[in-house]
Amino acid sequence: MTQVMETMQLEFSEKLSAIDNSKALNELRVEYLGKKGKVTGLMKEMKNLSNEERPAYGQKVNELRNTIEGQIAELEAELSKKALEEKLAAETIDVTLPGRTLEIGGSNPIDRIVEDIEDFFIGLGYEIKEGYEVEQDYYNFEALNLPKSHPARDMQDSFYISEDILLRTHTSPVQARTLEAQKGEGPVKIICPGKVYRRDSDDATHSHQFTQIEGLVVDKNIRLSDLKGTLELFAKEIFGSEREVRLRPSYFPFTEPSVEVDISCFKCKGSGCNVCKQTGWIEILGAGMVHPNVLEMAGFDSKEYSGFAFGMGPDRVAMLKYGIEDIRHLYTNDLRFIDQFIPTEDGGEQ
Repeated sequence: MTQVMETMQLEFSEKLSAIDNSKALNELRVEYLGKKGKVTGLMKEMKNLSNEERPAYGQKVNELRNTIEGQIAELEAELSKKALEEKLAAETIDVTLPGRTLEIGGSNPIDRIVEDIEDFFIGLGYEIKEGYEVEQDYYNFEALNLPKSHPARDMQDSFYISEDILLRTHTSPVQARTLEAQKGEGPVKIICPGKVYRRDSDDATHSHQFTQIEGLVVDKNIRLSDLKGTLELFAKEIFGSEREVRLRPSYFPFTEPSVEVDISCFKCKGSGCNVCKQTGWIEILGAGMVHPNVLEMAGFDSKEYSGFAFGMGPDRVAMLKYGIEDIRHLYTNDLRFIDQFIPTEDGGEQ
């Protein structure tokens, strides 16, 4: 029997030397040390031995078991160490390599223009005021010199929720509410950015929802020349220092006198092109002196106070500044469009 054990030991050692993974090692353990394993089978031979032979035989079998268990444990430790080293090697980080570049997103052109306009007017001492997108008819129209029978209401085809509630058609209600809150005491110097809604066709230049920024200044001795000077500074800041401004007579119910404001074409420098429709000028906003009725309804003495107001669409400003031909590009969130406005390292755009 001793010869059988020695042969089994040699056979095990040969098989063990060929093992290179934990799964195969476990299978070899079961083959020799399992309930039906070869070493366990040797113990069953004790029933065929005399009482005198059993102790020595049992000792030899236990020695064989201990030897095999020790060899298995030793190889198991080596395999575990090797697996750990391979894992560490695979996950090694080379700290000398350059870091991964994070992709920088780009803001929508409207957001960029709104921020630029806000920064400009904040620099002139204006406050930013925001209001309700769902507004009362009174503040949207009547407080702005547009009573229910006024024909100018037809100029703004509105989304009514009820007889007296609608989606605001301009940000002017913010001006009306601000004036009312002042209780007849100036000065007032605000801009009002926000979304507005009108029942308009969705084509290349119109949308039922768009962004608007309006400005309002009310104080003593405010004149039309103050408005013109402000708008000249604005045009040069947004469109370039060479821009010129002209005012054309117009009509708005809440201002008197009212003007349309044009800037000299930044593409052709006034010689005429497709952008300015061969006129040399581009219309950018409407403005005027605040109508006395608007001041009086808000509690201001129109003989003591005067003011000017203006309103522009950042959508249109963005289209002009960046040469965007279709307003719908501003709202579709198409990354192929937005990525064109990602800032570069030198402060420009891609």
